[in-house]
Amino acid sequence: MFLLSQSNMTRNEKSIKKLLQLLKPLLKLYPGKILGVTTLGFLSSFLEGLGISLFIPLLESLDQTTAQLSSESPFLESLNQLFIDIPPNYRLLIICLCIFGSIFLKNCLTFANTFLSSWLEAHMSHRLRSEVFKQLLSVSQSFLDASQAGKLLNTLENHTWSVSETIELIVGLIINACTVFALSILLLLISWKLTLLVAVGLVLISFIIRQMSGLASKLGQQEVKVYDAIAIRMLEGFYGMRVIRAFGRESYEQERFDRASNQVRIITLKLAQLNGSIGPLSEILFVALFICILFFLQQNKFNISVLLSFLFILYRLQPHIQGLDSARVELVALTAAVEDVMSFLNRSDKPYIRSGRISFKGLKQAIVFKSVSFGYNPVEKPVLQDLSIHIPRGKTTALVGPSGAGKSTLIKLICRFYDVTEGEIYIDDYPLRQLDLASWRDRIAIVSQDAQIFSTTVYENIAYGRLDSTEDEITAAAIQANAHEFISKLPQGYNTMVGDQGLRLSGGQRQRIALSRAIVRNPEIFILDEATNALDSVSEGLIQEAISALSQNRTVIIVAHRLSTIEQANQIIVLQDGQVIEQGNLQHLLKLNGLFAKLYHLQYLSTRT
Repeated sequence: MFLLSQSNMTRNEKSIKKLLQLLKPLLKLYPGKILGVTTLGFLSSFLEGLGISLFIPLLESLDQTTAQLSSESPFLESLNQLFIDIPPNYRLLIICLCIFGSIFLKNCLTFANTFLSSWLEAHMSHRLRSEVFKQLLSVSQSFLDASQAGKLLNTLENHTWSVSETIELIVGLIINACTVFALSILLLLISWKLTLLVAVGLVLISFIIRQMSGLASKLGQQEVKVYDAIAIRMLEGFYGMRVIRAFGRESYEQERFDRASNQVRIITLKLAQLNGSIGPLSEILFVALFICILFFLQQNKFNISVLLSFLFILYRLQPHIQGLDSARVELVALTAAVEDVMSFLNRSDKPYIRSGRISFKGLKQAIVFKSVSFGYNPVEKPVLQDLSIHIPRGKTTALVGPSGAGKSTLIKLICRFYDVTEGEIYIDDYPLRQLDLASWRDRIAIVSQDAQIFSTTVYENIAYGRLDSTEDEITAAAIQANAHEFISKLPQGYNTMVGDQGLRLSGGQRQRIALSRAIVRNPEIFILDEATNALDSVSEGLIQEAISALSQNRTVIIVAHRLSTIEQANQIIVLQDGQVIEQGNLQHLLKLNGLFAKLYHLQYLSTRT
């Protein structure tokens, strides 16, 4: 049992050491502030102890019949020597003023320490949240695709706050440690014998409390898992609501959510019970320690003033030691959440799209794929295989083919959401990866089937295409996208809030706002990734009309299942299994009587029937 306890202690100490090591990069950003918190904490605690110690000469002055203290403690003797030359009539007043002064100064330092601690916690938490979001924006799309959205959301939301809580606990731990150190010095100066007895008792109490840390560590790891699980259930429930209702799976989803929620309840309750038991247990053990001290005092004759001051300092010391024990247990419980966040921030094990240094000045000739292969997963078959195509400047190029042919993947490579596995993409004479990423994407606008609409106003959604666009430009873009008419009929017009992901709008309305956003950007390269596939014929007609006007003198790339939308394309590239199998204009492809002709005639027959 003893060996098991020792093992738990070692494991818990390692957990806290690992926790501090994980947070070291963040803590190193504010060394002066941390030193300030430590210094102020020590000084305020020492002044508090000194003020309590001054009660010893105060009590001596009140009890004129009590003999002066012997030289058992040089510190106590020096306290009396401070006031020995003061006339008895003024001694009591002077001692009281010194006590008041030390306590007043102590509280001034405490206020300054509280302010500095709050500043430190707020700035470190802000820096952490900013770094987490920066990591989210900079990490490669392949990492995001491989991550569970619910788990990632839980890391960014809940676990980030757990790290903030950890920072708060560490700052509190520093302050408590300074207080314990300062008051312990004063206890030693008053009576080393009593202090030794107290130290033995505190070690035993701390040993008992530490045994609870092992359970806290396990519960902390379980807490991370159950919160990940419930985050996934909530996210999938919210975004999958239409499917859930369409298949009548409300009861099934409720049961799955209740199971996940119940696991959260169980773990949360266990952690609350564990953390809640530390305070009462510590108090009971400290009462037992006080009783032991009283038995010791019965055997050793102590001056009553010394005894009272010692006990009062010890009484003030107790909550800080309890705070150290509680913080240690809570830190161990939070270790798993901190590891999760810091692992997300670790840049060494994640893929990134590195920007080139050549500023993109504009497309002069073409976008050229030379023997390009690409796969999302190295162990699976590549989505694109040895693909070579030529997309000329100022022309409209259409990409067609069955599902899974690699059309949307090709668009993602052009936008450089991913880098090619083999081969190279050239923009005129430069490899795409050598171009400055921001200047390249600044010339591109994309409208996809699942148009992303932000939870803000219509105006801000359109202005997202170019943040410095004027109100007139926003209106002109909406008119060109055939969106102005329906926007004007909204309750607040362009200032209407569209709801989460534009849920208050129809599919056609969302697409026209997305198209307005692309138009106001005034792009050189315009990409339509199945932008009209899910729309009714009226909405499709309006968007096609806007696209035709926008396509003039631009490089346009269209991915479409509805082949009627690409009849005017300058060239059509037919993909199958990640390879080009046909290429040419509409009439040429129909004459080939190949895959494109087959798809075209099938769609033509379906529209007639």
